[in-house]
This record gives sequence, structure tokens and C-alpha cells, in this order.
Amino acid sequence: FVGKLVGRYYDSQGNFTKYLKGVEVKAARGAQLLEKQKKEEAKQPSCNSRWSQGDGGEVWCDDGVPRLVQRPLEIALTGKMSKRCACFKEEQLDQPGLEVYDGCDFLGKSCRV
Repeated sequence: FVGKLVGRYYDSQGNFTKYLKGVEVKAARGAQLLEKQKKEEAKQPSCNSRWSQGDGGEVWCDDGVPRLVQRPLEIALTGKMSKRCACFKEEQLDQPGLEVYDGCDFLGKSCRV
């Protein structure tokens, strides 16, 4: 393991190489993006959810209606686009990118998933 670090990330005297500095910069940027994502997601409450083998899954909102919404920063962090369930009030439903769960009423407070 140590042999792999010497040469790429450290020189033979144990000093950082430009590759290690690049990794540190990327890690710091990833931490910033995660923090930004947390702040953005805190503005829109997450759905309640439950799952059981017999009944399957359900998402619901105590206030508002459930919608699938993309996590735009996720692609910068992992290279993949993911979605989460968030609760939106009726007056917010005209925002772009909100998806109604398949088979769920447009204004339904709970949806089977």
C-alpha cells in the first residue's frame, strides 16, 4: 500500500506531489457541494416514508404533496443523477422538474411506491 502512495502522491522524501494537492482540492470542493446540497434540501422538507414486505412502500406529506425532485449537485459529486422525495405546497407545483409518482393523484398527500 505504501509503495503505491510514494511516486504518485508523495515523493521519496515524503513531500506532497501535485497529484495529492489535486485530490485535496477535489475533496474540499466535494465537501462544499455536499454542504450546499444540504442547505438547498433543507428549504424543501423531505417526505415521510415507510416500507414493508407485505404492503410495499408509501411516501406522504403532513403538509403539502409528495414529488420526486432531482438532486442537481449529486451529478457533480458522484457522476450520477439521483432523486429524492420532497413535500411541496399547491402554489409551488408549477416549478420545473417536479415529478408526480406513477399512479398517484396530482394533489394526493400520500403515494404508493
